[in-house]
Amino acid sequence: MDLSRFDLEELLLAAIKSEVESNRLYTKMAKKTKNGLLGDKLEFLAIEEEKHRLFIEDIYKNHYPENKIILPKETPVPLPEVKFTEDSPLSRLLKEAMKAEQAASNFYKSLASRFEDGTKLNNTLLYFSDMEIGHLKILQMEKDSMERFEEGDVYWPMVHVGP
Repeated sequence: MDLSRFDLEELLLAAIKSEVESNRLYTKMAKKTKNGLLGDKLEFLAIEEEKHRLFIEDIYKNHYPENKIILPKETPVPLPEVKFTEDSPLSRLLKEAMKAEQAASNFYKSLASRFEDGTKLNNTLLYFSDMEIGHLKILQMEKDSMERFEEGDVYWPMVHVGP
């Protein structure tokens, strides 16, 4: 992903906005499903996105201490947006979220190149890139599971009860 035409402030605000939106999406998806295990995985992803947001906000505050963080309604950076409605099929949301995670991975890898190799910022952003691929794999497993079972989001009482 070529981010050279964007300034650092635009990129950081786009990253924060993306993390906020991802957190919101995964929280809504977790509430939508009756499958306890899937719900737990989606809540985990929401928490991960929140941690990313906090880190990116710290980068922003360090580079722009005079500026208040104001997220743009639209961002010039090409990151996919997942449209959630109450009647959105979970399988479609998973597919769109997978595309967004892949784009986020590419985004963080490109953003990392803005910082000197081996620095904390560079390494952390590369780690975020890897984490986004991990998120994509979690979503992929759940989507594949739904496709194998026609009733992928059926709730079976007691299925996740432990000893």
